[in-house]
Amino acid sequence: MTATTQKDRPNRQFRTFRTIAALMMREMATTYGRSPGGYLWALVEPIGAVAILTLLFSLAFPAPPMGKSFGLFYATGYLPFMLFNDMSGKVAKAIKFSRPLLNYPAVTYVDALLARFFLTLLTHFVVATLLLGGIGLLFEPNIHPDIPRTILGFLAAGLLGFGVGVFNCYLMTDFPVWERAWWVLTRPLFIISGIFFTYDNLPPIGQDILWYNPLLHAVGLVRDGFYITYNGDYISVLYIMLFAAVFGLIGMLLVRLKYRDFLE
Repeated sequence: MTATTQKDRPNRQFRTFRTIAALMMREMATTYGRSPGGYLWALVEPIGAVAILTLLFSLAFPAPPMGKSFGLFYATGYLPFMLFNDMSGKVAKAIKFSRPLLNYPAVTYVDALLARFFLTLLTHFVVATLLLGGIGLLFEPNIHPDIPRTILGFLAAGLLGFGVGVFNCYLMTDFPVWERAWWVLTRPLFIISGIFFTYDNLPPIGQDILWYNPLLHAVGLVRDGFYITYNGDYISVLYIMLFAAVFGLIGMLLVRLKYRDFLE
């Protein structure tokens, strides 16, 4: 390796970080900066969803499946699901969103994908911290969450969403009809990913089938971080990561093969 090559590598890395940061700022300005309320909507949506779930289920049942707070139970399920759903959707549309900029040599499709990943992950981490912290202080002040375990759960949901999103980035760009098909196919995920129930409460046949849903594991990680009595023996972090890695790598290879065609 020549001295010139060694000298240029840090400069390329710096340009990559700068490009990703610029794409993140553009995303913030276009997604939130032009709407009334801006970033407040990122917080209002999950608060509204958790409030509705809390109201409906508190009227139907005397107590939540775990703990004393309906709000905390459903927030620990809904928030990682929302992160996965938002991440997979935004990453899938990264090339469409940044297509005008991808003709510049300094901007690559990897920059566009990573910019959406980091911004979505940071946004949801802030929202989850505010919402879960607020619910805990108001309704379960004696709870002491396992912060590293909880962060791992959200990170797993984010990486899972990224892997699926990269794979869908190819499919939705090359086959536009897949966007609608994916929306229909993923509606059941809201029901079967552990938002409303715990794994232990499922019948054995339900456990055997739903274990293969990686999102159920990510939701379980977050709940395991908040509830001491939660039985997380079924959770496999390795399974989540392998699922995300396989879809992400296949998606990256397909996007790379068709990248030039997508820009035309």
